[in-house]
Amino acid sequence: MDPSCLKHRLTDEERQTFDEHGLLQIEDALSPQQVEQLTAAADRLHADHLAAGEPADKAMFYPNFIPEDPAFTDLVDYAPILPKVWGILGWNISLYHAHLIVTPPSGQARTDKTFGWHQDSGRVNRDIDSHPRPRLSIKVAYFLSDTSAEGRGNFWVIPGSHKHDDMDIPDGQGQPAGAVPVLAKPGTAVFFDRRMWHAASPNWSDVTRKVLFYGYGFRWIRTKDDMTVQDLWPTSGPIRQQLLGAGVNANGYYSPTDEDVPLRGWLKEHCPEDAE
Repeated sequence: MDPSCLKHRLTDEERQTFDEHGLLQIEDALSPQQVEQLTAAADRLHADHLAAGEPADKAMFYPNFIPEDPAFTDLVDYAPILPKVWGILGWNISLYHAHLIVTPPSGQARTDKTFGWHQDSGRVNRDIDSHPRPRLSIKVAYFLSDTSAEGRGNFWVIPGSHKHDDMDIPDGQGQPAGAVPVLAKPGTAVFFDRRMWHAASPNWSDVTRKVLFYGYGFRWIRTKDDMTVQDLWPTSGPIRQQLLGAGVNANGYYSPTDEDVPLRGWLKEHCPEDAE
């Protein structure tokens, strides 16, 4: 990993924003060329999805997309973003969850129906008895299409709601107090805390929404998808292997050795304060 990536470390201002709001947006995280390349790869998967007979007006939720194209794999340890991920979670991390979402125009008239508000991680939010619930993981969403206007299948959030275990959700009509759409132009990376209450919304526009989601968590968390990223280990460097779930043995996920977490060894050499 090139030490020049350290210029992208999480700043004090970014940390405060994320801690207070559960959300952090980084504009122009991807270059126009990257957006074009990633969009082409996403479009190929969506075309296969449609060729398999899936309805053209329904959203495609595609887990385990990372092995499908080198452009997807290269974002796993992407230099402008990874330092901010370890700045939030530390060095004992890996990718536990990933999905690509393509949301075509719905062709439906706009309504005020309540969205599907939730916190991520399912049973974690019931099985762990603490308040507030622990962070455990974050997601980085890379926006490939223009969702800088509301109504384009936007991701909606309630900033600061990651500090609340429960939320007053309307019964069918309207959205919770404080709910706002995330407005993001192509190339934007959006970090969000898994505990933040959020929801998808219908796409009432004529713009197809395309977003890549990379979920990072502590290495002792089980993967959420049936990922086949281990097939990428032989062609990956040590740090990428760690991020793709590699380890020496099962115990190393709980009590990691230097061989389990090469990211820590790299930080000891290049950024000791982040290796603590």
